[in-house]
Amino acid sequence: MAKILDGKAAAAEVRSEVAEEVAGIREYGVPVRLDVILAGDDPASITYVASKERDSEEVGIESKVHRFSTDVSQGELSDLVERLNEDSAVSGFFMQLPLPEGLDSMPLISSISPAKDVDGLSPESVGRLVLGLPSLLPCTPHGVIQLLKRNGIELSGSEAVVVGRSNLVGKPLAQLLLRENATVTLCHSRTRDLPEVTRRADILVVAAGKREMVGAEHVGEGAVVVDVGIHRKEEGGLVGDVRFDEVEPKAAWISPVPGGVGPMTRAMLLHNTVTAAQMGL
Repeated sequence: MAKILDGKAAAAEVRSEVAEEVAGIREYGVPVRLDVILAGDDPASITYVASKERDSEEVGIESKVHRFSTDVSQGELSDLVERLNEDSAVSGFFMQLPLPEGLDSMPLISSISPAKDVDGLSPESVGRLVLGLPSLLPCTPHGVIQLLKRNGIELSGSEAVVVGRSNLVGKPLAQLLLRENATVTLCHSRTRDLPEVTRRADILVVAAGKREMVGAEHVGEGAVVVDVGIHRKEEGGLVGDVRFDEVEPKAAWISPVPGGVGPMTRAMLLHNTVTAAQMGL
């Protein structure tokens, strides 16, 4: 029976630490503020941003959402990014994706100051990550690392396999695992005999974005399995990229969906915000 990598419990620890740090900074009269740029009326984005506002309030971080209709121009968003970069009251900010059709997110994200890039997704932030320079780390990959560490999982010297090479999760996570002295294999749709590769893993992270693609045949006995995927079932409820019931008997540790990586992603955004505020002191 595998032990559960409880993202809710680990995220609660992170939020508690962030709340203490925020209180300490505010004693010096310095605000800690997270701004969000929300363009369009995507329901998932609206729900996600609302959750960020609640999270921020819980730990004492001020929050402000800059809302735009679907007909907002590229120039308007670009001007706002520049204003937020220069506004000393803003500790950090991010642009909620996806943007409305016709807008190009990459130039906008690229213009976010690395010191305020709480999503850790700008090209400069990514470059600093690869080079091992100080930077704000992308929330989901950093959340995975923290989830493992806070459960006492040894990363140094471990063989880690990451399934999925997205810019959002797979690639930066591979870099963070390397930073922790793991030996890393990054798999993708062209990987030959995927089960043979993944069975070697001491730590298997699945971030392929394909519902329940990983089963017992992909997992070695006693592996640590982290499921980054999240998919809504037609009959209700959520599942990940891993067939949990099938994999759980073989694993030593496994993250559930929901309640695994998701809460950690949200918590690490708060962590990045207070870190950005500390960098700006």
